[in-house]
Amino acid sequence: MSGIHVERSDVIATVTLSNPGKLNALSVAMWDALAQAFTMLSQDETLRCVIVRGAGHNFAAGADIEEFPTVRGTLEQGMHYHNEIIAAALQAISQCLHPTVAAIEGVCVGGGLEIACACDLRIAAPNSRFGIPINRLGFPLAPGELQHVLQLVGKATALEILLEGRVFNAAEARDKGLINRIAEDVPGEARRTAQRIAQGAPLAARMNKRLIRRLAAQPDPLSEQELRDAFAFLNSDDYREGVQSFLDKRKPEFSGK
Repeated sequence: MSGIHVERSDVIATVTLSNPGKLNALSVAMWDALAQAFTMLSQDETLRCVIVRGAGHNFAAGADIEEFPTVRGTLEQGMHYHNEIIAAALQAISQCLHPTVAAIEGVCVGGGLEIACACDLRIAAPNSRFGIPINRLGFPLAPGELQHVLQLVGKATALEILLEGRVFNAAEARDKGLINRIAEDVPGEARRTAQRIAQGAPLAARMNKRLIRRLAAQPDPLSEQELRDAFAFLNSDDYREGVQSFLDKRKPEFSGK
């Protein structure tokens, strides 16, 4: 069954991304539920750690592209979709009161990688795959999503990931600083990591998160015009061609218009 599932075992909660048949790609309803889940978990001070995982043997393939023609067909729709739905979910994860651990198996691309980047720690299986290949769909990464990737890996690596749109393996992801470590038994290692975190002082963990967030370099907010410019691609032929070619399962032909 598709959705966001939350389970608790003692002081550790597990959030599972589930969309069978679509590599756990997130629908609008799932993004909304993800934001609500983390808002709820942040209000529970008895928790010590949250694990984020995908159902089955994949983390997440990103957003559900089949929804794009109806949920972001115009500039206004696109700005709402990215700023009020996806960015809000990522913000809820990154600002979660508790330490978060992404347990990554299989595909972790697009919005799936954005979710992982919003977590505090990332543990991946050797055969997991990473990337943000949205250049093939004719659009850039939205500002509220780019910030989590950029803050984690820096300018050079963020540009490489987005300009090439290449999908790469766990070893390369570790070299790029996208993940903390590789483990054969990801669920087990994620659980052990969460238990080590849970054994520490929760107030100290929360303050570490708060201070690191405060002391990390933060850019000035984008102006309203800069935000609208970032979503101007929604009126382009290339965007329409990118999405339609994905739905048609064919190679896109971009014109630069």
